[in-house]
Amino acid sequence: MQKHLVVLDLDGTLLTNDKTIAHQTKQTLLQAKDEGHHVMIATGRPYRASAPFYEELGLVTPIVNFNGAFVHHPFNTNWQTFHQPIDLSVVHDVVSSIHAYEYENLLAEIKDDVYIHREDDWMSPLYAMGNPLVRIGDLRDTLPADPTSLLISANEINVPIIRNHLQAVHAEVIEHRRWGAPFPLIEIVKKGLNKAVGIDLVAKELGIPRERIIAFGDEDNDLEMLEYAGVGVAMGNAIDCVKNIANEITLSNEENGIAVILQERLKL
Repeated sequence: MQKHLVVLDLDGTLLTNDKTIAHQTKQTLLQAKDEGHHVMIATGRPYRASAPFYEELGLVTPIVNFNGAFVHHPFNTNWQTFHQPIDLSVVHDVVSSIHAYEYENLLAEIKDDVYIHREDDWMSPLYAMGNPLVRIGDLRDTLPADPTSLLISANEINVPIIRNHLQAVHAEVIEHRRWGAPFPLIEIVKKGLNKAVGIDLVAKELGIPRERIIAFGDEDNDLEMLEYAGVGVAMGNAIDCVKNIANEITLSNEENGIAVILQERLKL
């Protein structure tokens, strides 16, 4: 069989609800690797929060983090890193404009360094993994360089209001996504970036055409990735718009949905 590239979102896709990789899914992915297929991760998480799963699967591919804003190879320094942060002036404009709306907090990251607008215990699970450098203070004063991403924390009622504002005022320079449950968050990256951008870089490097890419996802930050892949697979727990554009719908992240598709598609 010709070699395929298998692309995995993490939360709600590869990971079960308790943030682990199910045994059957793990064994299937390891078998796919043993048979020469490429396996990679494409996630909205920073690298430090995805590294444990990269290492658990013994991956040797580049990884897409921050929804395509940062793509690198953890163990191959010869692979050219792709990093497209948001211009600092744009972040200052967004932070200033957001003050007219009700929000809880702001969090910016420069690769694996974290900058929080104000102290907030609720957000600590979002950034604590990997023991990053953390600095607290007004982002307009503390950010030393262009950030890879910006998170806006707000309650469920205000999330769509803020997103409407971002679309109306800043749409030419940023992309914004809503995180799924349980976090009512808006994630912002530079305009034109998404997971498909990063996957395209990796696929070309590996010599894998789009028709031999199988991608799995569940949230709206997976839409472009699933449309780009030759086979875009929505998890059974995916939101409706992801299921609507997917080529296939599999079982949920709790039911080894990834394993079911790969065993059939790759004849494992």
